[in-house]
Amino acid sequence: MKALTLTAYHEFTYGEAPEPEIGPHDVLVAVKACGICGSDIHGMDGSSGRRIPPIIMGHEACGVIVKAGEAVSKWHPEDKVAFDSMLYCGTCPDCLAGRTNLCPERRVIGVSCGDYRRHGAFAEFVALPEHVLIPLPEGLSYEEGAFGEPVAVALHAVARVAPSPGDTAVVVGAGLIGLLVVQALKRAGCARVLAVDLDEGRLALAQELGADGGVNSRAEDALAQIRAWAGGDGADIAMEVVGISPTIQLAVRSVRKGGKVGAVGNLKAMVDFPLQEIVTREIAVIGTCASAGEYEEALHAVAEGSIRVRPLMSAVAGLSEGGEWFRRLYQNDEGLMKVVLRPENA
Repeated sequence: MKALTLTAYHEFTYGEAPEPEIGPHDVLVAVKACGICGSDIHGMDGSSGRRIPPIIMGHEACGVIVKAGEAVSKWHPEDKVAFDSMLYCGTCPDCLAGRTNLCPERRVIGVSCGDYRRHGAFAEFVALPEHVLIPLPEGLSYEEGAFGEPVAVALHAVARVAPSPGDTAVVVGAGLIGLLVVQALKRAGCARVLAVDLDEGRLALAQELGADGGVNSRAEDALAQIRAWAGGDGADIAMEVVGISPTIQLAVRSVRKGGKVGAVGNLKAMVDFPLQEIVTREIAVIGTCASAGEYEEALHAVAEGSIRVRPLMSAVAGLSEGGEWFRRLYQNDEGLMKVVLRPENA
């Protein structure tokens, strides 16, 4: 099969790769679309330590089943499917409680981190266990289906903070996940949502997608603007979708006493944490990782239009062009959001 392989940091090879083998409970999926994730970009340069070459990356994908293992009964060739990129055992206490994202056997496709190597979906075919498959809703394009994973991440993050109807919320970071979180908050019943970012273009896009206002965090009075918008002591909820010290601190200071901060971003492993403010103002800081059962809801949210992804799609390109698109995304000077790659035979 043809695949796009990270052969060394910053170096890709497009060419032949072994077709994945499947076991009795696995399926082989012909990939029709796969999005380039920000984690792939950070993996490409070695900064994350989770894409050790050689590795076929790619985990935001969907396609068509071409082969099913002998023990598979629910799925058949020609079924159109998306799939959870996070592989889990399904039998441990966390999995049985619905916390599949916390499974101790968790593996993510397209990741090579020293502990394991699992080739992903920047290829013509990918092998998957049957229990992570989700049917692709009727009428949903493959390109839109490739957004299932990031939309599920946003839905899970919002579910973790559990908004009440009428809440006000601030989203710090209007990148792709932040823009999906804006929409997920509105979908969950928040009355007003404010987007905060350094980029005026992203703030405008956030408002196009449902945010009720935008604040540029470069402004000296950014916090004052946020609190004035929220009224009173601050917003009910802040979602931090970057993961660096200044944005964590801004998110904490954006909420009222007794408010909630959802920690979504994890760009840095360690940050300066405003502990005293969290303690004395009794702010709940809630971590959120990947998704846990929201994938099917995510696909249906995109299909029904309650979460819009088309405005976030910067380009659809052939898999053979992937190396160049990775380079452009890494340079980050074109305002690109999501680039979806399609194998040439898709």
